[in-house]
Formats: sequence, C-alpha cells, structure tokens
Amino acid sequence: MLDVRRMQVLRAVVTTGSITAAATNLGYTPSAVSQQVAALERQARTPLLERVGRGVRPTAAGRLLTEHAEIVGQKVTEAELALADLREGRTGRLSMRYFVTAGQALVPPALATLRDEHPGVRVDLKLVDPGPAPELAQSDADVALCVLPADPPSVPGVRIVHLLDDPYRLVLPRSHPLAERRVIDLAELAEEPWVGNEWPPGPCVQVVLDACAAAGFTPGFAVESESYACAQGFVAAGLGVSLVPLLGVEHRRPGVVVRRVRRPEPVRLIYAAVRESVADQPAVRCLLDALTTAAKAVAAGRR
Repeated sequence: MLDVRRMQVLRAVVTTGSITAAATNLGYTPSAVSQQVAALERQARTPLLERVGRGVRPTAAGRLLTEHAEIVGQKVTEAELALADLREGRTGRLSMRYFVTAGQALVPPALATLRDEHPGVRVDLKLVDPGPAPELAQSDADVALCVLPADPPSVPGVRIVHLLDDPYRLVLPRSHPLAERRVIDLAELAEEPWVGNEWPPGPCVQVVLDACAAAGFTPGFAVESESYACAQGFVAAGLGVSLVPLLGVEHRRPGVVVRRVRRPEPVRLIYAAVRESVADQPAVRCLLDALTTAAKAVAAGRR
C-alpha cells in the first residue's frame, strides 16, 4: 500500500524540481527527503525520479503519483474542514427516539431551537414506545426520550438527563358519582372497572400498578387500549376509569372529567438518554438544553 505522506513528499520534489528545495520547504533534511522517495519507490516497485543536471524530474510513474497526491491532498483538506464543521456543530446528523406524549410537548420546540442555532444539522426522528433506558451503545440512536424510575440504573455508555415529572390524573365519565370532587383518594377506585391505555404494557402502566399496590389493591382492567385518546373514548362511554399522565390529557374528549388523585399520586419521570460518545458535541448539548427548557416551560404552565 502506498504511503500518503510519502506521496506528498514526492509531490513537493516534483513541484520544486529539486530534492534540496523540497527539503527546505518541508523543513526536512535533503537526506530525509531522499529516504522518503526511495521508500515510496520500493512500495511502487518502479523508479519515480530521474536526475537532470543538478535537479530531478519525474518518471511517468512519478508524474502519475504526483497527480494522485494532489487529489489526495485536496480530499484530506476537505475531510479536515468537514470534520471541523462536525465538531463545531455546523453540520452533521443526529438520531433521536421519542414517544408520543413527550413528542407533542417537548420535541417540537426543542427541534425549532436546534434548527435556529445549528441549521446544518439534520435530525432523524423515530417514534418508539416509552420503554426503559435504551442501550444506546448497541442501537443507532444518539438521544432517546424514556420513562425511568426515580433512581435510574446506570447504563454503560449512556448519560441520563432528567427532564420532567409528569403526574397522573384520573379520567372519569362525566356522570360518575366521584366526578363532583376535585381530589380523589386512589383507594376509592379499588372496585371500579379500569380502562388500560398502554398496550403492550410498559413502564407507564407499571407506575399505575405500583401506585395502586401502595393504595392496597390491584386494578381490574375491563378494557385495554393502545393510546390515551382511545382510553378517553372508552371512559366517556362509561366502560371504566383510567389514570392518564398529565401530558396525555392536554386534549380531553367530551364526556369525561379529569381529577387529581392522592395517597399516592402516581408520577412518571421523563428522561433523555444520551449516548456518551456524542453528549459533548455542540448540537447535542443544544438539543438537551432545548429539551430542558421545553420541560421547564411545561412545568411552569401547569403552575
């Protein structure tokens, strides 16, 4: 395999027409330049220079390698500039995973900020379930929004950033006897039929199950659904009650009321999981800051 650095030395010799002049320009000794050219000739298995008077000129093989050395030099320069742009966040691509309710509230304003500050960075979005912290080191995602416990387990190669506490609210049919109250103890719902809102079950359902267990009962699910909007439809029809994260009841259906619960109040914790290898890139830092700002705006709006 030809040595790119030696090709650049050859190019300097051919351009100046002299080993001595090339050595002066490169900051080498003439002996070092001659050694580099000789080593390249051994790699090429053919002479690259021939003497003419006090100088040298390239052979056909020498001219060929000199032309390619110029092309390689241009490509290396382009690569260095592209790499600098990537390091500074002027260009590049990020892969982001998010789930529906967090996507509605947090992702759009965060992406708008990223576009304003790093317009050359492309973001590839993919909708996923709000599962536990993804093993980003084994996936193609750079940033993922996820639901984790209060003390999330560490994942090698992944940085975890807390964004938002999202408390659950009780969704009742408007005609339900408890609908007149503003706050309801969770234990009062032990005998109610329940409407599930996440299928297959994941960490958001687990938050509900853990809270009900703390209140002394296991909810009996009469209906299963795949989304909060669908669950509200079943509740409105009088088929049961449901606990839905606050982000999931921003747009509520007619025929339901939304009430606080206590003793205990279930809360899901939303985090950003970031691949450590990209966490300090300017564009990723910008995206995380923007997600944090969006989460603070959501929390302030609730207050």
